[in-house]
Amino acid sequence: MLPAIVVPAFALAWWAACYLIGRDPARRAPQRAAAALVAYGIAVVLWTVEPDSAAAQIVICVPALLWAGAAIGLHPERRYLDRGWLIVSGVFLVVVIALPQAGRLVALAPLAGALVLLWRARTHVRPPMLPAAMAVAAVLYAVALAVILRLDIGFESLVLAAIGVDLLMLGFLVCVAEALELGERLRPDLVRAVTGGIAGSIVAGGLAALTMIAADDDLLVTIVQYVLVAVVMTLIGLSPGVQRGLDTVAFFDDPRLREARSGLRRLGDALPRRRPRHRLPRTGADDFVRFTGYALDNYRDDARLLRSPLIELPAVDRHVTGRPGEEPLVRVAALRAVLSEAVDRLRPPGQFATSDAWHHYSALHFCSVLGVNPKLRRLRTDGLDREARQALSWMHQYVPARVLRRWQLEGAHLVATHLRDDLLLPHQPATRR
Repeated sequence: MLPAIVVPAFALAWWAACYLIGRDPARRAPQRAAAALVAYGIAVVLWTVEPDSAAAQIVICVPALLWAGAAIGLHPERRYLDRGWLIVSGVFLVVVIALPQAGRLVALAPLAGALVLLWRARTHVRPPMLPAAMAVAAVLYAVALAVILRLDIGFESLVLAAIGVDLLMLGFLVCVAEALELGERLRPDLVRAVTGGIAGSIVAGGLAALTMIAADDDLLVTIVQYVLVAVVMTLIGLSPGVQRGLDTVAFFDDPRLREARSGLRRLGDALPRRRPRHRLPRTGADDFVRFTGYALDNYRDDARLLRSPLIELPAVDRHVTGRPGEEPLVRVAALRAVLSEAVDRLRPPGQFATSDAWHHYSALHFCSVLGVNPKLRRLRTDGLDREARQALSWMHQYVPARVLRRWQLEGAHLVATHLRDDLLLPHQPATRR
């Protein structure tokens, strides 16, 4: 193995995994792409320590299973496909472990199936070229995997590096798809992150490669160098999380200071992901509904609201009149007020009731705006008024979770319709429903 090739490849893959993990821990596709990159990094270490071993061959096949999961995570019907992917991946992992070297290429079967499903749903996937781009990267990965498992051509370092490039492309495509789905800007945040990742790979990876060459394949030195590179790239890729950890240690006796610093840091990280104002009026109706639903789901999360395209609504501008409107916290508070007012428009007259007219308002106001999950086993309503306690108790006992979610989605559609009318016809606001 040539350390000058595989160590930088390992460093970039490890950094990319950490970046995907830190970008949005709640999204499944980025986490699975990150897991594929981590599996690749472990495979590189195993291949360096003991080339062509059974463990190295098995682990280098694992990214194919996780890549299939990332493709499923981008599918419009992912909620119904996730369980199937978990079962199939578990079965194929056992098969890969049991089969001999050449037979381990069977790990590509779930990836092929997932890409076929993604291709069939291409009209509902953003961007439209995503299935084709993922298919091209997957073909290149399959070719490289076949070469390293079945052909002894003597260029294992180059082939391993090529697999790393394919997996980096997977991570990039997942970032593009997630940014489009959430209405976020990708380029500034990615450029900033890539700059740090490349610098770390050159410095840490280069020094580690030189040390490994000088040590003449000493096993202990090789492992230690990989560990050090992983630590450095983790610090770069997960720098916000690392800083929060340092704050926890340094300010362990001042939780208010920790929370304030964490909130401001998250707002700062969200700024490069804000969408340009001029793109909001060109947003399609379906995308606008999705952005509205996501904003309502994260109503109490300042950083996610700051990244929402809705932060540039004219209604938000009207709320910040007379105040510094570009102050992030001011605009977040204004967007929260706009969403709350739009939800209040859904409220029927009179006292709370369990009739159909109250369903959308109840699902959004008591769950999203107040931030209470009525489906928790132990529902806590301390500090809420009588109406809120009554509504939440009713949803806790009688409304199934899937029905409640459907009401939230339908209510978000109504809110989005009102907000979009106000955006496109600012002088003719929609009448009260």
